[in-house]
Amino acid sequence: MKDDTPVRRSPVSLADCNLSRSFELVGDRWTLLILRSALYGVRRFDDFQADLDIPRTVLSNRLAGLVESGIMEKRAYREEGQRSRVEYPLTDMGRALMLPFMAMTQWGDKFLSDGVMPLTLRSRKTGERISVAYTDEQGRAVSFADIEAVIDPDARKRAARKRKPAKGG
Repeated sequence: MKDDTPVRRSPVSLADCNLSRSFELVGDRWTLLILRSALYGVRRFDDFQADLDIPRTVLSNRLAGLVESGIMEKRAYREEGQRSRVEYPLTDMGRALMLPFMAMTQWGDKFLSDGVMPLTLRSRKTGERISVAYTDEQGRAVSFADIEAVIDPDARKRAARKRKPAKGG
């Protein structure tokens, strides 16, 4: 990624790009804010609504989409003396969004914060600050200048085979 030659087209088509697919799932403002709250531990409809000041219909639609996509699940809960209600905890797929969300937080801290950083991640074991970084398979830090994007020439064929309906069925 260190070459300064202008790129004329993305190396991966939109149809095959997992980053593009990710944006489609979580890319609108309200969905991102719901996920932000969920990553902080908010799980209940009324709590999301109060935390975000989001219109109830918008919240309902976005939560339904997050459940349908597998990022959140619907789970019944009941507080003593109350009727049964639904909460929306993150699934493993949803919790995995912590890494890109913390990368965005780190980016915002660097470029948008004016020196105010309300959230710091620390290791429970050591108390040391944690930062999101590129690492190689051995866990060693890698600089951006040392990163090379390698395109899998067979990825499109494998994806097309997966999308193709089975014969005779």
